[in-house]
Formats: sequence, structure tokens, C-alpha cells
Amino acid sequence: MEVASFMGKCILACCVMFFGVLLGMQQANNGMIEMKGYQDPDLKAALSISEGDAKEASVLGHQIDLEEKQKELEQLEAFNLFSSAGRALADSVTNTARSLYDWIKEKTE
Repeated sequence: MEVASFMGKCILACCVMFFGVLLGMQQANNGMIEMKGYQDPDLKAALSISEGDAKEASVLGHQIDLEEKQKELEQLEAFNLFSSAGRALADSVTNTARSLYDWIKEKTE
């Protein structure tokens, strides 16, 4: 019970810090604009999403086409050697641990 409480507090603290960093980046951007005294098109928001004909996002001023990224991810997910190898390794470790547990349980009964 104590471990679950500790993990919950850690996850909550990480989420608060993550959103604090994003808020800080946005505030720093607003501060830069206010220091200059005018709107500079070179200063971009930390994160902006526009929904038009093609959904696009901008992270720190770099344009990202979401549909293109989705197509790339679908192609990458078609076959990932490391993913399938990791899945096979995890299954074998799980089966080995389960059989070892069952064997030990039989011996102690």
C-alpha cells in the first residue's frame, strides 16, 4: 500500500512539473514579446495546433504536418524488428518465471 501511494505521489509530481515547464516556456515567450515592445513573427508559441484542410502543429516554431507523421508512423509500425524481438523476449521471460513459480509451488506443497 505504501509503494502505491509513493508511486502515485511521484507520478503526480512529475505531471505537475511537466505542465509547469510548458507554462514557463509560454510565459518566457510572452516576456520576450513584452521586452521587445512589438509582435515579432520570429518568436513562436511553445505549442500551437491549427485545424484546416490539413491538420498542422507547431512545436517551438517548427512546422509539423500531422497527417504526414501519421503515415510515417503507420509505415514504421508495419514491422519493427526491435518491437517484435522485445515482445518475444518478454513472453519467454514471463513463461519461464511462471513455470519456475509453479515448480517451486509444487515442491513446497
